[in-house]
Amino acid sequence: MSPRAHGKRSALVLAGAAVLLLLPACGGAAGGSSPSSAPSPRPSSPAKIRILSPRNGATVKGPTVHVRVALTGARIVPATTTHIVPTQGHLHVYLDGRIVSMNFSTDATIPNVSPGQHLLKVEFVASDHLPFDPRVITGSVFTVQR
Repeated sequence: MSPRAHGKRSALVLAGAAVLLLLPACGGAAGGSSPSSAPSPRPSSPAKIRILSPRNGATVKGPTVHVRVALTGARIVPATTTHIVPTQGHLHVYLDGRIVSMNFSTDATIPNVSPGQHLLKVEFVASDHLPFDPRVITGSVFTVQR
């Protein structure tokens, strides 16, 4: 097999493995499912979010990071319910791929952030804590200095 063909085959194998790893995360309840228990489609939301701080590329003084978000086209509601309204929900704040806050406000404080570069993501989710489809999410890469 030529190096080029081997590279294409390796890429396909990796892509297939990634799909197989992600499928269980999208499948809902454990233990398999029957055709009659197919999940209902997720609603879309007109919401748009923007990280006001820390801005992409910013350097902030740590170890505490203050997050501010602008939300338009929807509003944050405190109730958790399975009655989904596309213009109502709350924010999930992620730092370096780990959820650090479920916010019912457009401001958050993340304590004890280590020095260095970090990836912040903020997602507007429905009142049942699940994402809209398509997801309403944005990100920012910033650096913490002490």
